[in-house]
Amino acid sequence: MKKTHIIALLVIAVAFGVILTSLSNNSSYASFKEAGEHPGNTYHVVGKLDRNKPFEYDANVNVNLFTFYLIDRDGVERKVMLGKPKPDDFEKSDQIVVIGKAHGADAFAAADVLMKCPSKYTADSISTKKQASL
Repeated sequence: MKKTHIIALLVIAVAFGVILTSLSNNSSYASFKEAGEHPGNTYHVVGKLDRNKPFEYDANVNVNLFTFYLIDRDGVERKVMLGKPKPDDFEKSDQIVVIGKAHGADAFAAADVLMKCPSKYTADSISTKKQASL
């Protein structure tokens, strides 16, 4: 085998390894219970906002701390501490995905949050947007 063929095979093997490691995602969807059992791992927890408990956000004290309570799909409630300012239209969200790690037995430290607002997906709002674009 020629040296160029060996080098080409090594380059292809290294490229393949880089692609595999870049595609692997260390976080997965879980419940608060599973996240609590593995506090060092990052998880996506899907749930609904507990509207009976207050949100805590004071930009004068800490602009990058917003806390709220979330109920996961299994009905388990946890206090979520988001390391970012309060998102716009947070109260209108229908479903929330928090991305982060368990923080003790009764809290979850979120690095990011994804929200689904029902008003964006109603038939009335979609037809209004279509009419506006015409």
